[in-house]
Amino acid sequence: MGLFGRKNNTAAPTATTTAAPALAADLRLAALTGDYTIDPAHSTIGFVARHAMVTNVKGSFRDVAGTLHLDGTDPSRSTASIDVRMDSIDTGNADRDGHLKSADFFKTEEFPEMTFRSTKAEFLGGDDYRVTGDLTILGTTRPLSVDLEFNGSAKDPFGNERVGFEGKAEILRSDWGLTWNSALETGGVLVSDKIKLNFDISAIKAAS
Repeated sequence: MGLFGRKNNTAAPTATTTAAPALAADLRLAALTGDYTIDPAHSTIGFVARHAMVTNVKGSFRDVAGTLHLDGTDPSRSTASIDVRMDSIDTGNADRDGHLKSADFFKTEEFPEMTFRSTKAEFLGGDDYRVTGDLTILGTTRPLSVDLEFNGSAKDPFGNERVGFEGKAEILRSDWGLTWNSALETGGVLVSDKIKLNFDISAIKAAS
């Protein structure tokens, strides 16, 4: 996952006071380089869909697993691999969740997982990054780009080195074969094709 980069600056520092903080920042970012495991207890992938053309339905997948490799000196060498259990979907309504797990939507018995495998990572400036990869749903794989913000790093009370990110993306669900819908008498459809995705990821660094 293309995180922890800094803008290239070809101009030489004008003073020692400028060079010292920049060097310290580089060292901190480099120290974050390593392999990480996503913490499922503190990570979710959420979504928002328009319902009946007038309101939003929000939900999330609670069972998220995966690994990250972060390169603090060369963000383009960072990678991400994420697996989501589709039967962990939660919209706050059991009947709706059951419908989403059914053959009309995710067919969770036949396709139990949704996966993302990164193929490209980019530093956009500041704390902003973009990760592009292959998203697989219902056995269909298509490219997806996710805009991410690095939320920082910290050592938790158990001694784990953690990093956190939040991100967003938009997809057309029909691109992955999710085409079920119902026409409304007033025009339009019951469920929007466009889906907004939200990522909240906490990951723990592997011991050296």
